[in-house]
This record gives sequence, structure tokens and C-alpha cells, in this order.
Amino acid sequence: MRLPDGTHLTYCSNIHPGETWAEVRANLERYVPQVRDAVAPQDEFGVGLRLSARAAAELSDAECFDEFVDFLSRERLYVFTLNGFPYGTFHGTRVKEDAYLPDWRDAERLRYTNLLADLFQRLLPEGIEGSISTVPCAYKSALGDPADVERMTDNLLCHVAHLVEMERRSGKHIALALEPEPCCYLETVDETIAFFEHHLFSAAAVRRLGKLTGLSGGPAADALHRHIGACLDLCHAAVEFEDPALCAQRLLDSGIRIPKAQISAGLRIARLTPEALEALHPYEDAVYLHQVVESGADGLRRFNDLPEALHSAQEQWRDAEWRVHFHVPVFVENLGPFSSTQFFIREALTTHRRTPISSQLEVETYTWDVLPPALRSIGVEQAVARELQWVLAQLRESDTPSSIGKTGTSG
Repeated sequence: MRLPDGTHLTYCSNIHPGETWAEVRANLERYVPQVRDAVAPQDEFGVGLRLSARAAAELSDAECFDEFVDFLSRERLYVFTLNGFPYGTFHGTRVKEDAYLPDWRDAERLRYTNLLADLFQRLLPEGIEGSISTVPCAYKSALGDPADVERMTDNLLCHVAHLVEMERRSGKHIALALEPEPCCYLETVDETIAFFEHHLFSAAAVRRLGKLTGLSGGPAADALHRHIGACLDLCHAAVEFEDPALCAQRLLDSGIRIPKAQISAGLRIARLTPEALEALHPYEDAVYLHQVVESGADGLRRFNDLPEALHSAQEQWRDAEWRVHFHVPVFVENLGPFSSTQFFIREALTTHRRTPISSQLEVETYTWDVLPPALRSIGVEQAVARELQWVLAQLRESDTPSSIGKTGTSG
């Protein structure tokens, strides 16, 4: 939906399992109008669309595409952002580190993202900037040598050139948003700033984009800043112990735009206790990575997945705080012996009210199907609507409505 200040707010459809276009289309018809009617029944409602490579290829069919456009029009829906992070299967089977493949070293990631942009410019309403979120270059341990970084940079520059040419033809402006995530090449705000400064915004990058597009130095540099930036995921930033009041501003001060901010909550174990560790076991699953960052006497320590962190704590007890990359509904704060990182969202949105960090906000709780049963006591469409209602309450500087529970999903 479009808020009074011009910000667009929605949720990401990657919460709904579906890899084929038929599955994606059925989910959109089943859930999105229900969420719209619960949150903004009189308004046009924005869609945060996730398309796998297969779904994107199938949507390219003229009949499928035209039918989708008709559906959007009938239901008062519009697409303003795409999730181009997971290329392949994202639900119901082992995903883990494969979620980043193909990464930006691979020409297939470039081909897929170009296809998303081609579809998107035909869906994007006039006068709205579009965003596509994507992997944070690659999973960190998968990288081997400096040549990997050069390949990633060049593929990203080739995609920017595609976006530049698209804007020339259609007038539609789309920006790619790299999404920093724990244990990835772009993990922290510091690493993200360094990559943009030393690679994407470097003099060599400006020259390369100039060759690809025919733009001279100044316009090429401007195109880089306009067409590529960061997707700030508030769960990821909280897990990395970033400063909620400063992390976005640091990116912006470095000339890195935030085409989209994802509103998501992870787990916070303020102090390791046997009770808290025992309560974490239901959050172990065989589908997704749940990276853990520990803050202790020796600084930050990172674990690639929750089982690894739990095993480490059993072998060597220590006084520390944990943050876990496991998306839980944003309206949930109290999780028994630990909490969510909802506090981080509240502080970040307080900052956003003063100085907007992005014109696009997207709630993302893709882990719905692997949440402990107590957190899934209502339907997914009800949970998504309540997440959006909670965010709206924060943006309006009002108290959270009493109907929105703070301890689980019951209110």
C-alpha cells in the first residue's frame, strides 16, 4: 500500500511455497486479497513478488503475463518490488547454503536477474521506482580468490548496464538491492560499504559501465549510484549487532541507496542459560540456515547454523548474548526464555519516521512453515495482516493495538 508520505509497504510473497508460476499465481489469488482487505480494504495494495527462475520463465509466456496483469487490475494490486534472492526451490526441502546459488560469480545469476527486470518493467506502474533484492554476492566460505570478486563485480555491472538500457527504452527506473546477510560476502555494514567503495563505485567500475552503456564518466558514476544499492534487512542487521539508529544512515552517508528495507525479526538470547538453549531446539530445521552471532568477552563470534552454535555451547559454557537468523512474526516479542529482535525494528522505524531510510518497506517472514507450532496458531494470511498492522502502528507513532499480541500469535 502507499502510505501518506509516499512510502510503499507490503509483505514478501516468499512466505507462500511455490516454485512454478501456476503455484505462485494460485497463492497470490488465495492470500493477497485477504491481506489487502484486512489492512487496506479501500486502497490499492502493493505486491512484493518472489519469482523463482522457473516461475519467471513461465510468466514470460504472453498468455500467462496478460492474465496476471488482468488479475492485478481486478484486485487493485500493483507490483513495486521483486525478491530475486532465491533462484530455485525455497520451501519443503533442504535449502541451507544453496539459497545463494547461483551466486554473482555465475552468469546464470545475471541471466535470471535480467529476466526478472525485463518482466518487472512491464508490470511496474508509471512514476514508481522498482526494486529487486538479490543475494549478498555469495556465501562467504564459497569464495576462493580475488578473481571471484572480480567476476561478481563485473556481472553486477553488466546487470546495471541492462537496467540503464531498460530505462532508456521504457522510462522505468529499477534498482538492484544487494541484501547483506550473516556469513555471506556482504555481511556487515562495514563490509558492504567497503565493497561498494572499492569495487562497484570505483573508477574502474565507472569506466567499465561507460564501455557497456556509452555513458561518459559523470553520468556513468551517477547511473551506478541510481541503479544499485543495498537491501537493508532488519533481522540480518540485528543479528550482526549493528546499531539500529545508525546502520541505514551509514550506508546512505556512503552514497549507497537503500531501494528497499525488509522488516523482519530474529531471535535474541540476551544471556545464555540452559533453559534458553533447550528452548532453541524447536528452531532447528533441515531447510534453512539459521546463522548465529555471539557477543561475548572476546567480541563477536559467528556460527554458520544453529546446530553448530548449540553444540559449541554444550562443549564450552560461556557468558554471552546470541542473535539468531530465524525470522519470526514481527509482532511477537516475548518468546519465553528469550525474545525476538523486535526492539531493533522499533528503533529503526523510529529513525525512519524522522528521516526515511527507504521508500519501500517489505515485511519478510519466509520461515512460516518451519516455525514452532505455537507461533503458527493462526492462518498465514492473518499473521501477515497483523504484521503489517503492527508496522503501521509503529509508523504512526502510536501504541501497538491491543489486538496484536506480544506473546505468541494469540492476541
